[in-house]
Amino acid sequence: MQLYAGLGCRRGCPARELAALLQQTLFAHHLPTSALAGLASIDLKADEPGLHELARQLGLPLVFFSAAQLAPFESRLSHRSPTAFALSGCHGVAESAALALAEQRGGANAALRLPRTVQGAATLALAWAPPFDG
Repeated sequence: MQLYAGLGCRRGCPARELAALLQQTLFAHHLPTSALAGLASIDLKADEPGLHELARQLGLPLVFFSAAQLAPFESRLSHRSPTAFALSGCHGVAESAALALAEQRGGANAALRLPRTVQGAATLALAWAPPFDG
């Protein structure tokens, strides 16, 4: 199983905070770090050093999507944040980004594996693209 992590964060969120959220979430759900196939966020965060440092530490690609690219995933979100929408044009950065990357890399049947988790200045969601059963 390949997992795709969607990440949201406040400005200046350090890599250690993002990494702690990711590791704690994976551990709590008995998921191996080796299952991670990529990280994603909204393009407004493309200049966040913490996101780039986390990707470098994990040796994973980091992909950014525009709010327009994330918009089609709104109906699949577990939570819609008016605050996030006001700031970014996206109702849920972590979940939308995880789904967008899972769909881009794994196919159209991408689904949330874990809905958003919030800790401090960071949010995380995990998505995957399950094999087609039909």
